[in-house]
Amino acid sequence: MQKTFRKSAKIALLLVYLVIIAGAVVRMTGSGMGCPDWPKCFGYYIPPTDISELQFKPNHDYKKGIVIIKDESLLVASKDFSSSESLNPKNWETYTKHDYAQFNATHTWVEYINRLLGALSGIPILIFTIISFWLWRKNKWLTILSVATVFGMAFQAWLGKTVVDSNLAPFKITVHMVMAMVIVAMILYLIYGSKSTFKDQKFDLLFRNIILVALVLSLVQIILGTQVRQYIDQQIKDIGYIKSQWMDNPTLKFYIHRTFSVLVLVVNGWLFFRSKKLNLGYRKTNLLMGCILATIFTGILMYYFDFPFLSQPLHLVIALIMFGIQFYIFLESKHKKPVLN
Repeated sequence: MQKTFRKSAKIALLLVYLVIIAGAVVRMTGSGMGCPDWPKCFGYYIPPTDISELQFKPNHDYKKGIVIIKDESLLVASKDFSSSESLNPKNWETYTKHDYAQFNATHTWVEYINRLLGALSGIPILIFTIISFWLWRKNKWLTILSVATVFGMAFQAWLGKTVVDSNLAPFKITVHMVMAMVIVAMILYLIYGSKSTFKDQKFDLLFRNIILVALVLSLVQIILGTQVRQYIDQQIKDIGYIKSQWMDNPTLKFYIHRTFSVLVLVVNGWLFFRSKKLNLGYRKTNLLMGCILATIFTGILMYYFDFPFLSQPLHLVIALIMFGIQFYIFLESKHKKPVLN
C-alpha cells in the first residue's frame, strides 16, 4: 500500500506541474478567456472548433447551458428546446458574469487542455487519498494531508472559476499561483513522508534554518514575478504584441524582482557550498543551483532580447520547480529519524 501511495503521489506531482506548464502557455498565448464559462467551455464538455458552432441555428436542438455569440455578446440557453426559424429571446439569457464574447479556436483549445490536465491531476490525488486511510495507524499526517490536498484541489478549481468570471483579474491570478505552490508542497511532503528508507544526509541546524529563509525568498520572488507578468499583460492590452516596447517603462516591482534574484542566488549558493564543504549529502542542491541559474538566464532573455518564444513559461515553470526542490531539501534537512517504520 505504501509503495502504491507514493507512486500515486509522484504521478499527481507530475500532473500538477504539467497543469502549471499548461497555465503558463495559456498566459503566454493570451488564451485565458478561450473558454468564457466554467467548468464547461461555451456550454460544451468538448469545446467547439469553429465559430459556426457558436452561431444561432434554426431548427436545432439546444441543451440548457449551451452558449452562442449574438451581436458581440454571449447568450446562454435557459432550458432544453428546439429552435424555430428565428431566435426567440425567451429561450436565452444574457451571460452576465463578464462581457468577453470572442472566439479563437487556438485559444479555446489551449485553455481546454489546461482544464483537462487539471481534472486528470485530481485522479491520482483521489487514489492516494483513499489509500492513505490504510496508512492511518503508521502515519496519521499522510491521511490528514491527503485529505487536505483534495480540498486544496477543489479550492484551486474554484479559484480557476473566479479567475475566468473576473475576466482574468490580476489579484486572483496571483492567488491562483500561490495555491498551486501550496498544493505542490503538500504533495512533496506526502512523497517524502511515505518513504520507507532515507538517505544519510547529515542534520545541520544552520543549513535547515537557511533553507527555510531560501523558501520564503523564493515565495516572495515568485509573487513579485507574477505581478511583473500582470504588468506585461496590461502592456499587451494597451500596445499589442510589440514585444520591444513591453518593458520600456517598467514598474518598481520589476526592479525589485530583478535585484531580488541576486539575493536568491547568494542564499542558495551558500546552501550549495555548505553542503559540499561539510559533506552534508544534500545532492539536490546541484539541481537547485541549475534551476536558479536557468531562471536568471530566461529572465535576461526576456528583458534584453524581447521575450523570445517560450521564455516566459520556462521562466515561471523553472522557478516553481526550484521552489519544489527547495521544499524537498527542507524536508530532508529536518529528518532525524524515519517517518514510517
